[in-house]
Amino acid sequence: MTTPRPSRGGPLSGVRVVELAGIGPGPFAAMLLADLGADVVRVDRPGGPGLGIDPAYDLTNRNKRSVLVDLKAEGGADTVLDLVARADVLVEGYRPGVAERLGVGPEACLARNPRLVYGRMTGWGQDGPLAPTAGHDIGYIAVTGTLGMIGPDPDGPPTVPVNLVGDYAGGSLYLVIGVLAALRHAREHGEGQVVDAAIVDGTAHLATMIHGMLAAGGWQDRRGVNLLDGGCPFYGTYATSDGGYMAVGALEQQFYDEFTRLLGIEDVAPARRDFARWPELRTAVAERFRTRTREEWTEVFAGSDACVAPVLSLREAPGHPHLAARGTFVEYAGLVQPAPAPRFSATPGTVRTGPALPGADTDEVARDWAVPALTPKPEEPSA
Repeated sequence: MTTPRPSRGGPLSGVRVVELAGIGPGPFAAMLLADLGADVVRVDRPGGPGLGIDPAYDLTNRNKRSVLVDLKAEGGADTVLDLVARADVLVEGYRPGVAERLGVGPEACLARNPRLVYGRMTGWGQDGPLAPTAGHDIGYIAVTGTLGMIGPDPDGPPTVPVNLVGDYAGGSLYLVIGVLAALRHAREHGEGQVVDAAIVDGTAHLATMIHGMLAAGGWQDRRGVNLLDGGCPFYGTYATSDGGYMAVGALEQQFYDEFTRLLGIEDVAPARRDFARWPELRTAVAERFRTRTREEWTEVFAGSDACVAPVLSLREAPGHPHLAARGTFVEYAGLVQPAPAPRFSATPGTVRTGPALPGADTDEVARDWAVPALTPKPEEPSA
């Protein structure tokens, strides 16, 4: 684990972002922009977003500044529009139509700043039959076919991949890609636009390779029987004698040969290409892994090309020698957290501040962005 290095500000230094506070993929997308050096001002509402986490531990709000604005109060929308007039990007994650009703929708914002990139983060998108309805990650990835293909048991339920596949991969990352592309267009042509990032669209897009394999006959449309979904005995996880697990990804022949040699099952190695013998091969692999602890097997495969790794917990991961050497995790103000990614040789991103506390930076932002309306005027003394 490392401490953050000073940087030149990251590749997005000088880019101003307004984030309308929400939960989930929107804040994470704004964090990515902040990690890359953007000046992200989070517009929190009185009472908070309702996530239930102590703001001091909400790492998705690191590297940001926060102001408090009640969009439902008189003058609230005008204050946000004053910020928008000085911004390059706005990020919001309301249901379709909500931002418009609050007076900060695309039409109002682009009227104030025609070069603005207006990023919209939703599950269902801005149109379609389900657009106005509520939802969460699990439902979004369910209808795209993505959830249905995850899991090792063809007769059992799909495996829920936390909220990483939908919210953050299909949602946040696609919003950031869209924002950066639109930002380039705005700077070259002076024309802002709306980026409609729907989790259903991004999650479907993530499965493009699998759809190609399905069309070519190289993928069955059911889980637990394919090369990458746990159906393959040399691509999956296995229990060890101490209750731990090892992850195996020995797909290519040369890696498979190394794997079976070090595991000590060369006698059944030819079963690799015989689908009918895959159950036999799986049993042999499982029985061998159960003869030693996770730490012992980690030592056996260390430094090899067998493509085998220990399955670590969240608390264990920062101590892995490779991740520690790379500084994949950092500690800032006592909080261990993933370091900014990806990495840049000239303008590295860094953790510059901890989680922004609601409203803590109002005076500072009012000064830096020249928006005096952010700071409430002192009440007149009574006569």
